[in-house]
Amino acid sequence: MDLGATTALFYGMRERETILDILEATTGARMSFNYNTIGGVRADLYPTFQEKVKEFLAIMPERLKEYHQLVTGNIIFQNRLKGVGVLSKEDAVDYGVAGPSGRASGWACDLRKTNPYSIYSELDFEQVVLDGCDSFDRYLVRLKEIEQSCKILEQLVDNIPEGDYCAKVPKIIKLPEGHWYQEVEACRGIFGVYIDSKGEKSPYRMKVNGTCLRLAGVVDHLTRGEKIADLITIGGSLDYVVPEIDR
Repeated sequence: MDLGATTALFYGMRERETILDILEATTGARMSFNYNTIGGVRADLYPTFQEKVKEFLAIMPERLKEYHQLVTGNIIFQNRLKGVGVLSKEDAVDYGVAGPSGRASGWACDLRKTNPYSIYSELDFEQVVLDGCDSFDRYLVRLKEIEQSCKILEQLVDNIPEGDYCAKVPKIIKLPEGHWYQEVEACRGIFGVYIDSKGEKSPYRMKVNGTCLRLAGVVDHLTRGEKIADLITIGGSLDYVVPEIDR
């Protein structure tokens, strides 16, 4: 849509609505789900959750083929993205551009593989890394990661444990005194939280290490010498969200 072609958008919106229907039935919301909480999640899964997820996973391989036929193989689309907004691996590391954008520059930076947390070490999936370093490969990494996400879901959907969905935790949590940092692999890159604790009920300091500030920060570097029309291509391929930039 950013490049002026709306048809592909509606193909993606079709699957997006199916996903949001599942999430809405689970969390009560279609945006800003607020489902995760300390100790687990806020509510149990609804009775047909697994059935709906399986139905979705069954149709996605064919839908992905449609995306590739409609978009990936389109010569006009390729001409607008290939060789545009080239970000070398070295620059990706220097600017901290991780996530799909970093992996499109040859940087194997997926924390689920490099520093596994939760149960990712037990799952069979591939880290998608390409070396084209341009807007086209940033697009292609995301398409390939949809395949890997489906692969992860297929392994998990029949293995959801029974029992409590949230552990009992104190209403007031006092983090032991010290400096604490934890990061996870978010959809646009590495998302981290730093806490400086004095052992009291409130942190002395807390900083959020978001993903989009670094993505927006590399735009100046990528757009120098490019055409005005390519600004939209580069911004769309980085996929930063403006409200998430301000921390």
